[in-house]
Amino acid sequence: MAQWTSAVGAGQLARLLGSQQDRPAGPGTRRPPAYRALADGIRLLVLEGRVPVAARLPAERELALALTVSRTTVAAAYEALRAEGFLESRRGAGSWTAVPAGNPLPARGLEPLPPEALGSVIDLGCAALPAPEPWLTRAVQGALEELPPYTHTHGDYPAGLPALRTMIAERYTARGIPTMPEQIMVTTGAMGAIDAICHLFGGRGERIAVESPSYANILQLMREAGARLVPVAMAEGLAGWDVDRWRQVLREAAPRIAYVVADFHNPTGALADDDQRRRLVDAARAAGTVLVADETMSELRLDDDVERPRPVCAFDPAGSTVVTVGSASKAFWAGMRIGWVRAAPDVVRSLVAARAYADMGTPVLEQLAVNWLFSTGGWEQAVTVRRAQARQNRDELVAAVRRELPDWEFEVPRGGLTLWVRTGGLSGSRLAEAGERVGVRVPSGPRFGVDGAFEGYVRLPFTVGGAVAEEAAARLAAAARLVEKGGVGGGEAPRTFVA
Repeated sequence: MAQWTSAVGAGQLARLLGSQQDRPAGPGTRRPPAYRALADGIRLLVLEGRVPVAARLPAERELALALTVSRTTVAAAYEALRAEGFLESRRGAGSWTAVPAGNPLPARGLEPLPPEALGSVIDLGCAALPAPEPWLTRAVQGALEELPPYTHTHGDYPAGLPALRTMIAERYTARGIPTMPEQIMVTTGAMGAIDAICHLFGGRGERIAVESPSYANILQLMREAGARLVPVAMAEGLAGWDVDRWRQVLREAAPRIAYVVADFHNPTGALADDDQRRRLVDAARAAGTVLVADETMSELRLDDDVERPRPVCAFDPAGSTVVTVGSASKAFWAGMRIGWVRAAPDVVRSLVAARAYADMGTPVLEQLAVNWLFSTGGWEQAVTVRRAQARQNRDELVAAVRRELPDWEFEVPRGGLTLWVRTGGLSGSRLAEAGERVGVRVPSGPRFGVDGAFEGYVRLPFTVGGAVAEEAAARLAAAARLVEKGGVGGGEAPRTFVA
């Protein structure tokens, strides 16, 4: 019986391998043999999660044709991967990817490090700050005081607690977007909201247009749902969307859904202006596309002189085009898994009905805690502190990276939690692997793209500051030196991989 559970075609693997960029070899630098370079490339794809574990690889002859190399080169590369534990084969069943004994399976998205690893590794993989105190404790205490009446009920609220739905609707109304509680569904984080929307509107095989780059975990969620992702390149730097390009893609590809982060985009930090928002909503309406606007970063304005644009849904007064997603996880704390959807009442009813076959509902106690924050002013106080913390971290991290890695290029965003960095021609995948060896965890650019794009980038979050930011930059510089010297991908099995 075959041990593989999926397959990677020769053309697809060739494209993924072709996306890997390396700095040109300097004088006196020896290039690895062709078979070694091919084996290293496939190994990195497995470690990055871009080629799944237990995926059947193309036959040697097929891959040789796709790469325009000799079959001997492919055979030698496969043999090297087998020797290192990254490939298994069986006569008649082919060859499939694996990981060496003792290595955990690589994750396809971005997951936080386990607490026991935080003492030895600086985690730049998760864009989330520690809990804001004393507001978290006060919110939980307030929730416990409000809990007794709910204990006499079944505790099952598929649309969310009425009190919280009303509070969220009032907050939209205060921003100039008249909203009824019937337009709100409370979810288990923003991921739960996007998952519900994709299942309602998407379906397996449906096209979903996404920014390129975009948030890695959302991209993977959509892939797992069977969506066909259509990337739309962002404008250069912090300019936001290229709306003309969006209009063309929406017209020609006719995607069922378009997913965008208009407010301090993850990972670039770009902020779309009112005109871009208006034009994109008009283009989505004309194409019959549901525009999903992710507002999870919207309150993380780090510079005081930045004006907050109107919400994307403000340009859809009929409510027929835009579905808005919000969350407490980025602005307050990632451990507070409360998100919400704002949409037309009929859409909310459909989402609620479909939810009965998924997660049933969101925990009552956490909903009460968020409602306490909204109703007492604790939310605004906590977010103000959160902005100051993220601003200081941003400034200290930027200074440290500029000092340690002067060849790396980036524009400093005015809000959000992430810095999108061009790595001076180095492979982001190889930097991520080298980072594991020197004690800093950083996600490479391809995690945020489709089909291997952005190999020359990494994402750095504003989650560390001070001496930790300086040490993180120093370790990144050490990782860069390893990559430049060819110390990564040289044929040795890597150390334990932390996804």
